[in-house]
Amino acid sequence: MRGVIADHSPETATRNLYIETYGCAMNLADSEVVASIMADKGFKTTQDIQQADVVFVNTCSIRDNAEAHVWGRLREIKHQKKTNPGMIVGVLGCMAERLKSQLLEKEQIIDIVVGPDAYRDIPQLIAQVEEGQKAVNVLLSREETYAEITPVRLSSNGVTAFISIMRGCDNMCSFCVVPFTRGRERSRDAASIVKEAELLYKQGYKEVTLLGQNVDSYKEEDANGNTICTFAELLEKVALIAPDLRIRFSSSHPKDITDEVLFTMKKYANICNYIHFPLQSGNSRILNLMNRTYDREWFKMRLDKIREVIPNCGISTDVITGFCSETEEEHQDTLSMFEYGNFNFAFMYQYSERPGTLAARRYPDDIPAEVKQRRLQEIMAIQHKNSLQLNQAEIGKIQTVLIEGLSKKSDQELRGRNDQNNVVIFPKEQYQKGQYVKVLVEKVTQTSLIGKVIEIVHQP
Repeated sequence: MRGVIADHSPETATRNLYIETYGCAMNLADSEVVASIMADKGFKTTQDIQQADVVFVNTCSIRDNAEAHVWGRLREIKHQKKTNPGMIVGVLGCMAERLKSQLLEKEQIIDIVVGPDAYRDIPQLIAQVEEGQKAVNVLLSREETYAEITPVRLSSNGVTAFISIMRGCDNMCSFCVVPFTRGRERSRDAASIVKEAELLYKQGYKEVTLLGQNVDSYKEEDANGNTICTFAELLEKVALIAPDLRIRFSSSHPKDITDEVLFTMKKYANICNYIHFPLQSGNSRILNLMNRTYDREWFKMRLDKIREVIPNCGISTDVITGFCSETEEEHQDTLSMFEYGNFNFAFMYQYSERPGTLAARRYPDDIPAEVKQRRLQEIMAIQHKNSLQLNQAEIGKIQTVLIEGLSKKSDQELRGRNDQNNVVIFPKEQYQKGQYVKVLVEKVTQTSLIGKVIEIVHQP
């Protein structure tokens, strides 16, 4: 067992670390691990890049435009470094894993390139840079989970926090670069996850989100490879910490959301009734090309099961439009699935070919950009209609909301989320971040519920 990262006191820090994070919640969780590792070496985080001794950009490779944002930001940092030539610049995460030495060659300001499984090595890599060398470690691991490292919570609201429960992915969806940038699946031991959640609760946090590329395939195994804790059992362990600690999880793969998970959610009131249930396509042939391991009818069956067990469950989804060889008729299947699914939210994208994936090797990216865009707009139109109608159905109802902080538009309003992950906005008045309140919904937008507090809840 490697040593525990213990001393995070800013009083002992002598140097400044600046981290920018792009992409998913897993990347944010990774940045918090990096901040912890660096804190042990005398670094404190800063919000001012001009004050930084070390700058890290934690990157995403899921789509081409995600990488384009990072390249643009690196060009901006290049100008920052001219005024601070001693600043060390590093690229972390999925883009580092995918592009490796290309980053050092293309942007001369980059000193360090570190993949998602090599964060413990960052202090040694910094030492190499200080000796005048460039430094790279993008080795993937079958064991690394950073289980015993206590993350430094970055830009925290003090109410909600992420807990990474596993790393990597074994699903090999043909469009996805994640298995190549984050490696094979491996799960943290349940005891370390529960311990982290207990610590967060003692520090005043009221909600934790269990994170993984595919949380439902979580399993802790003994030395003989026998499963000793499933995801449903882990959910229960965390739910039992305290009745006023809300539990969420993300992300899921439809094939792994078992009935056991659904009934565990139903059993515990503090496990939020919200599931991210990624569709990707409503057509069975396209799903097969995507290697999603289910077809249209199976997806509908599992969707029906969720709503049978948890009738008031909020459900979101992902969709990719314009996948290789998708016909107009197959696109219509996706539109009809969006009508059938009636999802609360959706993350909707055009297909973006990622180098090295199975789809890039096997299938031509043959749908014109204007067709992809038009199909995306048609999907978005259905989803926007559904989101608005589902929100309108909440008018006159009372929501239990955990206050997360000020709304984005006004310092006289607070925001939080209900059990189904809807954003709820209401007047600030005397209410405080971290409180549970009952909110009567009076009006809505496509993305939010708006109302007034009628009661403070001491035990949700």
